Amino acid sequence: QVQLVESGGGLVQAGGSLRLSCAASGIPFSSDRFGWYRQAPGKSRELVADIRSGGMTNYADSVKGRFTISRDNAKNTVYLQMNSLKSEDTATYFCYSWGAGRWGQGTQVTVSS
Repeated sequence: QVQLVESGGGLVQAGGSLRLSCAASGIPFSSDRFGWYRQAPGKSRELVADIRSGGMTNYADSVKGRFTISRDNAKNTVYLQMNSLKSEDTATYFCYSWGAGRWGQGTQVTVSS
C-alpha cells in the first residue's frame, strides 16, 4: 500500500524557517522522483520543488535561494527546508510521488507577518 505522510508544518513568523518531511512507504523510493507542491486558498496547486532519483533538483522561481529539497533514501524520506519564509508562502504543502502518481494528505504552513 502506497503512503506518503507529510509532517513539519505549523505557524511561523515571517523570516523564520520550517522543515517539512514526507515519509514514503510502498514505493521503490530510491528510483522515484518526488515533488513538493503547495496550494493556497482560492489558488491552484503549484509545484514548489522536485527532486529526481539521481538528486537533480528543480525549484519554482518564487522559492529559489530560500527553499531546499533533499532526500534520504535510507529513510525513505523527502525534505523541504524552508528559510526566510514570507506571508505569501502560506499554503497547504503536499508531497507527490511521480512513480506512484500519489499525493500525501498535506501539511499546513502559515506565515504571519
